[in-house]
Amino acid sequence: MARELAYVLINPYTIAKSRTGGVIARVIARSDLHFVAARMFGPSRELVEKYADIVRSKDHGSSTASDLIADYVLRAYMPDGQTGRPHRVMLLLFEGEDAIRKIWELTGHATLKTGSGQSIRDTYGDYIVDDTGRVSYFEPAVLVAPSRQRAEATLQLWARYAERDGGITHQAVDVPLGEGVERTLVMLKPDNFRVPSSRAGSIIDILSTSGLRIVGVKKFSMTVAQAEEFYGPVVGALTTKFKAIGGNRLSDAIHREFGFTPSSEVMGSVCAKLGPVFAKAQFDDIVQFMTGFRPDDVPEHRRAKAGKEGCLALVYEGANAVQKIRSILGPTDPSKAKPGSVRREFGSNIMVNAAHASDSPDNARREMAIIDAEGDTIRSVVDYFYGGILNRILGGPKGGEGSRIRARLRTNRATDKDTP
Repeated sequence: MARELAYVLINPYTIAKSRTGGVIARVIARSDLHFVAARMFGPSRELVEKYADIVRSKDHGSSTASDLIADYVLRAYMPDGQTGRPHRVMLLLFEGEDAIRKIWELTGHATLKTGSGQSIRDTYGDYIVDDTGRVSYFEPAVLVAPSRQRAEATLQLWARYAERDGGITHQAVDVPLGEGVERTLVMLKPDNFRVPSSRAGSIIDILSTSGLRIVGVKKFSMTVAQAEEFYGPVVGALTTKFKAIGGNRLSDAIHREFGFTPSSEVMGSVCAKLGPVFAKAQFDDIVQFMTGFRPDDVPEHRRAKAGKEGCLALVYEGANAVQKIRSILGPTDPSKAKPGSVRREFGSNIMVNAAHASDSPDNARREMAIIDAEGDTIRSVVDYFYGGILNRILGGPKGGEGSRIRARLRTNRATDKDTP
């Protein structure tokens, strides 16, 4: 069976109610599909109207459902009529065999005909009719494609607007403005994506207790070059750490093995020489964990290529955002984190600790720039699947854009299933 590209559009109300994590957990954990891309949109009037026209095209039989959803799109996705501020819509892309049908069945019918809790819409959506049968309230939670025809038309439309209307949403209607508002970066690490599970969504759900708003999202594979720049500042800290803890441990080991205790001057000299070696080894372990490659094994011309591991970047915005997120994440060492914190619940050790969070607004800006948190990955994936310009260059020279997209999809298939 052919591999397909399916989408899930998480509606503004679902995002505003902080149900985003629950939706993501359901889709990843309950399907065998590969999570390949994600982007936040603040849809313009033009995009909303064009999308409503696609929904109303009745290409899937039910004119009643098509009209109901199209009217919902015009009401819920349209920028605020008074302020012009956009609503937040999150687009997720999933790839795999029979992907469109699998996402459709997992989502459930718009009129909630399947029963309590069985589908995403049973849990997060509403469809209420009065005594006359008129729909008095309708909230479908997410929007998905009922057919390949709808999927292709919708994705090509949203891909065209990915740069203009997508990225990190600015001044969304439900995001606070004013003094004290910060942006911070959270990066869900590769241990959350190696096998299909609800981990990533559950972490997002826990982070929602901060009261902050997600204004940006990006599914990506970190390159070795990005990892080296991103984690470069830890080298100095690791060197200092070894000088602080290495002396006593080395002295104890020497006494245990050889029966004598070196002087503090000797141990200080030894630690000064071993500190950078320790830091380099630890740093290489971090880069390998984040990318799947040890930096010394990657030639210079390949350091900017996507790694073998998957990450999810989330940009949060709100008052005191940095401190709130770090408090919910817990200390770097999961064993020292409080019960209920992200790292206590999902972390294994200091490196494999589920998520990274920026430690200051300045570092958040630095880190977002390194991974290009606002950069689009939607357009290239959509073009690859639906015969856009990338398909026309797939036969071109190695290292071309088409080759990179194909490699990214292979990476996602591998990282969702296998540990390197």
